[in-house]
Amino acid sequence: MKIMPLEQRGISTSRLILGCMPFGGGWNREPIEQQHILEAERAVDAALSIGISMFDHADIYTMGKAEETFGHLLKARPSLRDQVVIQSKCGIRVAKGQVPGRYDFSKAYILESVNGILQRLGTEYLDILLLHRPDPLMDPNEVAEALGKLKSSGKVRYFGVSNMNSSQVRFLQSALPEAIAVNQLEMSLSKLDFVDQTVHVNQAEGNSVHFGEGLLEHAQLQRIQLQAWGPLAQGAFSGRSLEGESERVVQTAALVTRLAEAKNTTPEAIVLGWLMRHPAMIQPVLGSSNPKRIIACRDAERVSVNLTRDEWYSLYVSSRGHALP
Repeated sequence: MKIMPLEQRGISTSRLILGCMPFGGGWNREPIEQQHILEAERAVDAALSIGISMFDHADIYTMGKAEETFGHLLKARPSLRDQVVIQSKCGIRVAKGQVPGRYDFSKAYILESVNGILQRLGTEYLDILLLHRPDPLMDPNEVAEALGKLKSSGKVRYFGVSNMNSSQVRFLQSALPEAIAVNQLEMSLSKLDFVDQTVHVNQAEGNSVHFGEGLLEHAQLQRIQLQAWGPLAQGAFSGRSLEGESERVVQTAALVTRLAEAKNTTPEAIVLGWLMRHPAMIQPVLGSSNPKRIIACRDAERVSVNLTRDEWYSLYVSSRGHALP
C-alpha cells in the first residue's frame, strides 16, 4: 500500500481532513456564540469518529473566529491537542478602508499572522503552516527568513503552500532549507483541470486548461502532499438540488448514486474515493460542518482502493461531458 507523502515526512495523519472554514458563525466581527462552539464540537466529534485526525484552518476563515472557536474546544479538552494535526494558512489580507484585499508574504506579516493564529487557537505550535495564495511581490529569501524563525522558535513544525503551480513552488523552495510538505489546490469531480492537464498534451483543447503544467508530477517526484479543497463539489453529486443544472451534472450524479448503491456506500464516499484513487495520493479537505455529511464520508478510503479503472474513467468522462480524444 502506498504511503502518503506527509507520513513519509514523519507526520502521522488521516487520509481525510476536516476543513474548519464554517466554524464560528458568519464572516463578520460579531462575537462567537455558544451555539457556534457546540456546532464545531459536534463536527469535530463526527470527524474523530470516522478516523479524521487532521484539521485545516486559515487566519481569514470567518474573520479569525474559526480558529478561535477551535481554540475553545482545545481549552475544554486539553488532551485533544496531542491527538490531532492542526494546519493553518496565512498571507491573505482583507480590504481595509481604501486599501484593497491583497496577498502578503512579507516577513513581518507572516510572523505577525502566526502569532495571531497561535493565540486564537490557544496552542504553542502549528503542525503545518501554508502560505495561502501566491503573492506577486514574494521574495523567497524574505519568506525563508520568516519560516526559519518560526521553525527555530518551535512555533511551526512543517511548511507548505496553497494554490501554487510547480514553478512557484520550485522558486520558493530554492531559498528554503526544508522541503515544502504540502500544496493545497481545488480538485474535484467537477473541477477537472488537474486531470485534463494530463490528457490534453499536444491538443488545442488543452489551451483552456489552467491547472498548472507538470504540477501533479512535480508533487509526486518531490513527495509534496497534494490536498484538495472543495472535493465534494459543493454537493453537486451527493444530494444537492440539481434544478437548473446541466445534463452533464445530472447524469454524473445519477452515475454516482448507482455506484454508491452497488458498493453499499454513500455518494460522498464515491465522489471522494474517485479523487483519492489518483496515484498522487490526494488528501481531500472536507468543507462541511454537518455531522451527518461528515460521517457519510467514512468509506472514502475503501472506495478509493476498490474503485476499478473502468469506474474511475466512467465518472471522469461523464463529468467532463464528452468523450476522450
